[in-house]
Amino acid sequence: MSIVPDPIRAGLDQGWKVIDASALAGDLALEADVVIVGSGAGGGVTAEILAKAGLSAIIVEEGALKTSSDFKMREADAYPALYQESAARKTADKGINILQGRTVGGSTTVNWTSSFRTPSTTLDWWRRHYALPDATPEALAPWFALMEERLHIADWPGAPNENNDVLRRGAQKLGIPTGLIRRNVNGCWNLGYCGMGCPTNAKQSMLVTTIPAALARGATLLTRVRAERFVFQGERADTLECRALDAAGVHTTGRTLRLRARHYVVAGGAINSPALLLRSKAPDPSGLLGKRTFLHPTVISAAFFPQRVEAWQGAPQTVYSDHFLGGPLAGPIGYKLEAPPLHPLLLATTMNGFGAQHAQMMREFPHLQGMLALLRDGFHDGAPGGTVRLRGDGSPELDYPLSDYLWDGARRALLTMAEIQFAAGAREVLPAHEMAGRYRSWHEAKTAIAALPQGLQLTRVASAHVMGGCAMSGSEKLGVTAPDGRYRGLVNVSVHDGSLFPTSIGANPQLSIYGLAAKLASGLATALKGHA
Repeated sequence: MSIVPDPIRAGLDQGWKVIDASALAGDLALEADVVIVGSGAGGGVTAEILAKAGLSAIIVEEGALKTSSDFKMREADAYPALYQESAARKTADKGINILQGRTVGGSTTVNWTSSFRTPSTTLDWWRRHYALPDATPEALAPWFALMEERLHIADWPGAPNENNDVLRRGAQKLGIPTGLIRRNVNGCWNLGYCGMGCPTNAKQSMLVTTIPAALARGATLLTRVRAERFVFQGERADTLECRALDAAGVHTTGRTLRLRARHYVVAGGAINSPALLLRSKAPDPSGLLGKRTFLHPTVISAAFFPQRVEAWQGAPQTVYSDHFLGGPLAGPIGYKLEAPPLHPLLLATTMNGFGAQHAQMMREFPHLQGMLALLRDGFHDGAPGGTVRLRGDGSPELDYPLSDYLWDGARRALLTMAEIQFAAGAREVLPAHEMAGRYRSWHEAKTAIAALPQGLQLTRVASAHVMGGCAMSGSEKLGVTAPDGRYRGLVNVSVHDGSLFPTSIGANPQLSIYGLAAKLASGLATALKGHA
């Protein structure tokens, strides 16, 4: 195959306005119609729509501009360059590892391309419990369709790789229905390294779609810039104060940026967005800013097969099962099953064990299959989510207590995954739990997993989905933001990212954010043009 041209470098050669703040020799002050904090799913969609409407926009990104020329499919390079805290961001008690992007395109640059519309059961819950009358599949369908076309979201035509087919075969033997995951790709090379940035520009992330479109229409992109705080004048945000970061993206350089706009859109993700507003001492009439932050807490099961699985290659997630999401939303916690890609560094740091046991697992890496279960939090008193709070230096952390209700779901999910893996022909199953062994039969695993104590630092829990903390609601008591994304108490600040969700959604969230951001940004563009 031929070398794929780098469209970002071509755009830079054409004069796109991109400022790398690590190279600033002095302070900087800029003005625009709109300042957008974050370049991920919400910020990217918003930037394109506002730029198309003829509004001037400044996009603020804490990470660096990395492109396909930089993506070498190496974990040691990708995690420090493209992820929050080098892919080691954790909850306050270190019980959950959180994967979030920190680069132009945000998490869309490093996600695994899974694209689901918001489940109708979730929308119905929002409509009934959060006074959101437009939370229906019919009302959101045009916005989902718009973004599906824009980002080439479609059924994946290729056969599942062996890692995903294990989920399909095992579930089929047990009579558990599965489905195929739609993906936002165009001309995919089927490499399997999506989490390290797409080297062929096939993944239709914000990096290669909406951000270039906004830049081509005159938007300005600021990279290695940390949005520090808003300065308010009454009910208006007057200025956004930012700090320049060094080339490593770790330390501030001493240079400051002062950004002024008619309107500000906060789209930094469901940890950084509440943190910015908390640092700014934004009004909080509902008392919910930073609260009810959800993760889809995720538990993992590994299995060893006689045949080579080679879970690092091929489209990363193509098969899923929602069978265990089918119970009442307010009943025992449900979970979604998927098969994630496995790469040595992330696998080694996620799985349990040490010494000879861990080394043996890694020697068998080609024969290893992985399965995960996303727990659907936010619909029960036992899963109220977590709270974003500020450390002494102003940086955010998420306090996310794990309750008995969640641990019950974790146990049931580990049992389900082990049964499916054995049904697919696994010779051994190893749950990601500090006290788990390698079980050689479903009977042995069933007895052992049922007896494993579920608890912090014992059961390995991870998450790549952060939602909530700036919940939208038609009720002022239940929402930090109004249904149009406007921040309550500030007349010129909106939120356009996954922090808007009043609960988790029970599915990979990128398409939900795309569709919602498109709806809100279109409304905002109309409002701002009407007051030109």
